[in-house]
Amino acid sequence: MDAYVAEFIGTALLLLVGNGVVANVVLERTKGFNSGWIVITAGWGFAVFAAVACVADSSGAHINPAVTVGLAVAGKFPWADVAPYIAAQMAGAFAGTTLAFLTYYQHYQVTEDAGAKRATFCTAPAIRSAGWNLFTEVVATFVLVFVVLYFSSASMSIGGDDVPVGLGSLGAVPVGLLVFAIGMGLGGPTGYAINPARDLGPRIAHALLPVPGKGGSDWGYAWVPVIGPLLGGTLAAVASRALAA
Repeated sequence: MDAYVAEFIGTALLLLVGNGVVANVVLERTKGFNSGWIVITAGWGFAVFAAVACVADSSGAHINPAVTVGLAVAGKFPWADVAPYIAAQMAGAFAGTTLAFLTYYQHYQVTEDAGAKRATFCTAPAIRSAGWNLFTEVVATFVLVFVVLYFSSASMSIGGDDVPVGLGSLGAVPVGLLVFAIGMGLGGPTGYAINPARDLGPRIAHALLPVPGKGGSDWGYAWVPVIGPLLGGTLAAVASRALAA
């Protein structure tokens, strides 16, 4: 599979399942209505597992511009491929979110809370404070990319053979668990975007799609889940390189 196509498919799967679980929890008259934060964080972890397992062998399963930039800063990915990867991730995020929206369309019609509808597309802070919200996204994404950089080079012994933990099908399990842990431990303040494509692509979809009674797309906050993860990923790469030196 072409690497750019794989990034599109992987990010689409991530957003279809990830935003799908949010819709299942917050939209009215679903089977999972009001099932809570643990369901959301577990759903996102499983979504990452599914996406990584499907496309890791084709593209490395970045499915996140912060990971792509972090790998490039760490010297593990060519800078020439950064922009095409990010473009594929953004398009995939838009496509996956659109499918999730169509899947739950009837439930958007019976839900009155515009904020809940927007939450099925993109993140929003629990307490709005640009500086602290940005800091939270930097810290959470630092953890994500720092550990992913470890996974991308580590190996473990299985049956006497050294097997890369990596981001292949074996690596999909720890990466999914990592995202679950980040959601449980660091997701409370901002909803842990930790991925510019995960937030911006769906936010654009929210603005463009005919979501019944959707309200605004909160563009005043949109820069935080883009800049924060990119900063966090870059700092993680710098730290990783410093430790390896």
